Amino acid sequence: MGLSRRGFLAGALGTTALAATGCAGTVAKPGDLSRLRIMAPASPGGGWDTTARLLQRVIRSAGLARNVQVFNVEGAGGTIGLGQLARESDDALLMMMGLVMVGAIETNESPVGLGDVTPVARVIGEPEIVVAPAASPYASLAEFVEAWRKDPRSLPIAGGSAGGTDQVLAGLLAQAGDVDPKQINYIAYSGGGQSLAALLGNQVAAGISGVGEYGEQVLSGDLKGWAVSGERRSAQVPDVPTLTEAGFDLVVSNWRGLMTHPDISEQALADLTEIVQQAHDTPEWRDVLAKQGWDDEFQTGPDYGRFLAAEEQRVGEILREIGLV
Repeated sequence: MGLSRRGFLAGALGTTALAATGCAGTVAKPGDLSRLRIMAPASPGGGWDTTARLLQRVIRSAGLARNVQVFNVEGAGGTIGLGQLARESDDALLMMMGLVMVGAIETNESPVGLGDVTPVARVIGEPEIVVAPAASPYASLAEFVEAWRKDPRSLPIAGGSAGGTDQVLAGLLAQAGDVDPKQINYIAYSGGGQSLAALLGNQVAAGISGVGEYGEQVLSGDLKGWAVSGERRSAQVPDVPTLTEAGFDLVVSNWRGLMTHPDISEQALADLTEIVQQAHDTPEWRDVLAKQGWDDEFQTGPDYGRFLAAEEQRVGEILREIGLV
């Protein structure tokens, strides 16, 4: 069994790694990068799937691996795929994941956690945006939060699935604005189109989603853009301030990263990390970041392990504050 970067994360989280109990696919020899499999633990077309397929395209075009396959394992916020990964022993396997999975592990009471697999790299971050209907009486996020503090239940907020990035941001914003997180009236929608319809129909007071979901309506004036959640303003909506600029000491990135199976050898892990590093360093990947409006948050090794441990703690705390776990 290789030590891998799984050892650091497992220690940081205080968990015990699960031993691999099965094998799906042919096991690659250390150093064999002629093929690569990337699992997207969600349905086709979503954020993890899109990121995996764009990475696949860059790896192929750069000639970093001859045979690169993406496959989907759907269910339970990615925890079905996470459980499968923990049983794998294929050294040519990566799994795309992200912040949503951190919350899903908690809300689904998953028997497998991030400490049970091996971190490889964080690849991108996608900022969230807080918006309101064009007819909202509040000109800024600060004005909204002042009213929200007085009567949280009367100001419903639209977002994605329960326990996901949107609700996590709502809870963290409530904390930053001295609003009781348990009193938030958060309405979970299954898709961005449904939450957008609720906003355009003035059925909710505010909405939270990725910049890509609401950016076009903010630019057209159909929605008010109150703040983006990244460290800097988004190029897609350059006039919208960050949460920090809006008066709230808060940064949230809907990040995505890569993991591999728990018992990978040090050499095989180094090989996987190197291929992802080389893909990241290509002009093609920089083009992907620019076209998708993603932030470059590339990180590997112990730094990525520490980041994951901190995210698990932060997300777990806010989900308990909200009352979801």
